[in-house]
Amino acid sequence: MPEQVCISLDAMGGDHAPEMVVAGAEIALKRLPHLKFLMFGDQARLTPLLAKYPALEAVSEVRHATQEVSMEDKPSVALRQRRDSSMRLAINAVKEGDAQGVVSAGNTGALMAMAKFVLKTVRGIDRPAIATYMPTQRGETVMLDLGANIECDENNLVQFALMGEVFTRILFGLERPSVGLLNVGIEELKGNESVKKAAAILREIDLPIRFEGFVEGDDLAKGTVDVIVTDGFTGNVALKTAEGTARLLVHFLRETFKSSFFAKVGYLLARRSLQRFRDRMDPRRYNGAMLLGLNGIAVKSHGGTDALGFSNAIGVCHDLIVNKLNDSIKNELAAFEQAMTGIDIPDTEVAVSIGRAD
Repeated sequence: MPEQVCISLDAMGGDHAPEMVVAGAEIALKRLPHLKFLMFGDQARLTPLLAKYPALEAVSEVRHATQEVSMEDKPSVALRQRRDSSMRLAINAVKEGDAQGVVSAGNTGALMAMAKFVLKTVRGIDRPAIATYMPTQRGETVMLDLGANIECDENNLVQFALMGEVFTRILFGLERPSVGLLNVGIEELKGNESVKKAAAILREIDLPIRFEGFVEGDDLAKGTVDVIVTDGFTGNVALKTAEGTARLLVHFLRETFKSSFFAKVGYLLARRSLQRFRDRMDPRRYNGAMLLGLNGIAVKSHGGTDALGFSNAIGVCHDLIVNKLNDSIKNELAAFEQAMTGIDIPDTEVAVSIGRAD
C-alpha cells in the first residue's frame, strides 16, 4: 500500500470555490485513495459540503480561516494583510510539516509572494518559476517561466532549465528530456544577451542535460523539445496566445458545423472524432502549474477551472511529492555548481552565482 500523502488546500481560492475545491478533492481521492486533506477556509461553508462526500470527509480536516485572498488583491497587500487567509494558512501547513504540498486556485501573484516568503527558495535558486505542460503534435511540452519573473538574466534562465528538466523527468518519466531556449530565431547570433549567455552556459556545462539550443514560437505546438525555457513576460504571452488560439479553433469548428444542413450532417458523422479532439484540447487535462524552486511543493490551479480540472492539479501535486521533486532539484543544482568550476564562457562576461549561498 502506498504511504498516505497529505495535501493542504486553499478551499476559498478560485472562481467557483469552495464547492469546486471540495468536489475536486473527491474526484482526486477516487483516483488516489491514499490521499488526505487539510482544507483551509470558512468552516461554516466547508462542513456541509464535506458531509455530501462521506469518504472524503473521513480523510479531511477543516481548519477555519477568517480571511480570503481576492483576485484583485495586490501580492504585497495580500502578504501583509491576509495572514489569516485560507491561502496563507494552507502554505503555512507545508512549512510546519502538517502537509506535504499545497494546491490553490487563487490569486497567482499572491500565491507566489506568500509561498516564497513562507517556504523560501531552494539554495542556489534566485527566483522561483511557474511551470506547466501543454499539448503538442508529439505529446506534451513543459514551459517555464509563465509569469513569475518578467525580466530574467542568464543565471535565472539556466536555473529554469535545470528545474524544468527535473520537473519533466518526474512528471512524464522521461530519462533525458530535451531542453530549448525560446528565442526569435535558431541562429546563435540572434536574441538578447541574457538568452545568448544562457545558451553558452548550457552548452558548456558537463551535465547529462540534452540542450538542443534555440527554439522559436512555432516549436511550442510542434513539440520540438520537451522543455521550453523563457522569461516570465514572454512565457505568459506565449501561453495566453496558445490558449486563445485553441479557443478560436474550437469557435471556428463550431461555426462551420452550424453553417448549413450538410455541415450539420457532417458533424453527426464526425461526432466521435470531434469528441476525441475536444478531449485532447481540454485545458482541464493540463491544469496544475508548479511553483518551481521553493522549499516545498506548491501547485497553482487555474482560477476558473471546475472540479475535474482542480482534481488534476491535486494529481500533479501528489506526483511531485511522491517522486521527491525538490530532492532531485537540489541534487541537480549541486552537480551544476561543481560542473561550473573553472568553466570560462567564450565571449561573455558571466558571473554565475547559481549554487552559492548569499
